[in-house]
Amino acid sequence: MPATPTAPDPLDAFDRRILTLVQRDCQLKAEAIASQIGLSASAVQRRLKRLRAQGVIRAEIAVLDRAAAGRSLTLVAGLEIERDNYPALAAFRAWADREEAIQQVYYVTGQVDLVAIVMARDMAAYDALCARLMAEIPMIRRINTQVVIEAMKVGLQVPVEAP
Repeated sequence: MPATPTAPDPLDAFDRRILTLVQRDCQLKAEAIASQIGLSASAVQRRLKRLRAQGVIRAEIAVLDRAAAGRSLTLVAGLEIERDNYPALAAFRAWADREEAIQQVYYVTGQVDLVAIVMARDMAAYDALCARLMAEIPMIRRINTQVVIEAMKVGLQVPVEAP
């Protein structure tokens, strides 16, 4: 079970440099990081341990080739909810957490209430996902879908420059 995050300490310049490097490659050894930023390997290890314990580093994952994983179709789905329906938001959040095809969800302002990034095998799989969603959460009024033609930039790295 992951450690319960503690309130993060303010990030100093070394923390920021470490975070920049591990966001690019989370398998970098402490020795390699240390040689790039001017700290000892043990100091880097202590800082990484603290950043994980504080929840600053939330996960260390492998980024897969979508096509090789059989998920070459990416869709951006805008969802409209019936009125201001907070129970529908909670229901959708729980539903989306269980759906592996849904990669990201944002509660937004504007024409739609939610924006979801979805990866599917094909349109039939996406259509089945939408049918399940509409059946299980009828407060979703409409789904407006855009099919991604080309992923021009995809990333989850957070800029960590000094404020």
